[in-house]
Amino acid sequence: MRLAAPMVSALAAATASSVLLLAGCDGNKSAAPAASTSTALATVAVGAETAPAELLLDGVVEAVNQATLSAQTAGRVVEVEVEVNDPVRQGQLLMRLRATEQVAGLGQAQAALKAAQARDVQARAQHDRIRDMYERKVVARATYDEAVAARDGADANLAAARAAVESAREGVTYTELRAPYDGVITAKRVQVGEAVAPGMPLLTLAGLGAMRVIAEVPQSAATAVEAARTATVYVGEDRLAATRITLHPAAEPLSGTFRARVDLADSRVRLAPGTYAKVGFVTGEASRMLIPRGALVERSELRAVYVVMPDGRVVLRQVRLGRSVGDRTEIIAGLAPGEKVAVDPAAAGLAARGAAPAAHHE
Repeated sequence: MRLAAPMVSALAAATASSVLLLAGCDGNKSAAPAASTSTALATVAVGAETAPAELLLDGVVEAVNQATLSAQTAGRVVEVEVEVNDPVRQGQLLMRLRATEQVAGLGQAQAALKAAQARDVQARAQHDRIRDMYERKVVARATYDEAVAARDGADANLAAARAAVESAREGVTYTELRAPYDGVITAKRVQVGEAVAPGMPLLTLAGLGAMRVIAEVPQSAATAVEAARTATVYVGEDRLAATRITLHPAAEPLSGTFRARVDLADSRVRLAPGTYAKVGFVTGEASRMLIPRGALVERSELRAVYVVMPDGRVVLRQVRLGRSVGDRTEIIAGLAPGEKVAVDPAAAGLAARGAAPAAHHE
């Protein structure tokens, strides 16, 4: 695609004027033609290169560690320590339920344990006396057997009482909701005064460490995506390489797509759960025209490059961009294989106005 002559001239003049101002030149100079002759510009020849072919899909960011914290016992909410978007630490108290019944149950279990301990001590002492008498042939074997059974029964009752205490103590801890790991509160579903039942959702917590992106892969591309297992997540100008790709083995019944989970390493780019990101799944290789990113001239919505013609003229030409590959950018339209692009747009802008560019090496 090429710009119309008036648009090219206007863009070239604006770009060159900006360069002259930065160089300390007189900003009142009259506009020069959009093309001139220069032989000292560093250029790169445009040619087709083999690069990964990507299938670009929309995805949703989610935290690897995320959980909906539910009530484990019945009660009424008496205290909520956090709000949505509050950061929390592992083990931090988040919510408390009224624990009157649970505390009473623990007291009963502890009292039953003391009684069981007393009966166990008595049964063991009785067993020892009967065993002495049995060894001296004072009592019958049946009496000794009864003492053994009473001792074993008391021991079993003591174990059951101890288990009941542990269970009651656990019931008391269920009235306190604590963070299972570091993260941020993403949803609060109850307020102080509400009655809750076991299994009722209370809070939603998302970890802020490892993130992943969920995308739906079309059936036609699922085989290629699974074979390559390579992807890049694009967030604005940032590119994040996937550390692992998991493709679900069964397709979604309604859409016929396969859900892909793209795991990401921790990075300086902060991703918020629930936001959207682009995912480029590698599906093979393709021939692309690539140029250095620094050769681009970007003005508002326009993207252009300076092309050095065979006769030495420097012309500004609009191009259409594709995806970035490392520090280079794909050109979809606007250039032909074999054409030479100026690597330094500032020097090319000077050359386009007939000014002598700075010294460059081919």
